[in-house]
Amino acid sequence: MARVAGVSQATVSLVLGEKWPGRVSERTAETVRAAARDLGYRPNLAARSLRLGRTRTVLLVVPALTTEFFARVYTGAERVAADHGFGVVLYPSPEGVGPARDPFDSARASLDGVIASSMAADALAAVRGGGLPLVMLDSDPDDAAAAATVNLDIADGARQAAGHLLRLGHRRVAHLAAAVDSWTFRVRARALAEAVSEVPGAALSTEPAGLSVEEGRRAAERVLARPGPRPTALVCDDDILAAGACKAARRLGLRIPDDVSVTGFDDLALATAVEPELTTVRLPAEAVGAAGMRALMTLLDGETPQDTVLPVDLIPRSSTAPPPRP
Repeated sequence: MARVAGVSQATVSLVLGEKWPGRVSERTAETVRAAARDLGYRPNLAARSLRLGRTRTVLLVVPALTTEFFARVYTGAERVAADHGFGVVLYPSPEGVGPARDPFDSARASLDGVIASSMAADALAAVRGGGLPLVMLDSDPDDAAAAATVNLDIADGARQAAGHLLRLGHRRVAHLAAAVDSWTFRVRARALAEAVSEVPGAALSTEPAGLSVEEGRRAAERVLARPGPRPTALVCDDDILAAGACKAARRLGLRIPDDVSVTGFDDLALATAVEPELTTVRLPAEAVGAAGMRALMTLLDGETPQDTVLPVDLIPRSSTAPPPRP
């Protein structure tokens, strides 16, 4: 392998042992990895695990598998894990955001670390098995139980959505808020309320909704059918709720965006499947998973990773426009 890559055997050992950072260049490391792939090299993971005292297995805990967001998180995490010779076990917590049961007889014996997305750290006590490194994704950065956090700039995403609607001229805004008590949704609600309060004459109402198309439809129907001035814009906590809101508008004979504008969050495939296509905040889920796995690998190497905040972007599409004239 050293001969094919044109490097020394020591360099090959450093790269395959993931000890190359700071010792050889990224280009050289990639040359060695390419040679390994071309030669069909497969490390003896059983021998390496015995030598390092590791199982080379990471548990990724998510609230559920009901949206593609968490599938994308897994894809990003698995890609980085594979580069380090680790496997990833995906575990959707049966209780959602509540306590997650240990899927193994002994998590301590079966895992090297845990990554959890969009959950509270205290919900993971059984899964962690005590003392396992924990990296939290899209979760409270002040939670002391996590050794590292990787978050999206959720507050900025909510501000971008609100700012977009307010610049279009909307002043009656309704928030279809996910009926889930979690950090990420509390941040969205707070940032949205602050953004609307800064514009004279703008008002925000809030309607809770379960995270499904049907619950989003019902919540939107309640908001749009109430007596009094109707909201001209609906800000939804995710694209699934937004799809339900669009369905409600059509059932009430309203046109999107002529009569009411709708925004979502996530930028799922659903956002471009609905008509009109959905204005939404794009969350880079794969980047979140990849950054979380890199943080865990850093922890396992005995180093301290930096907490990470990833930027998000508003993607304007056809579901938003200026409000109807009085």
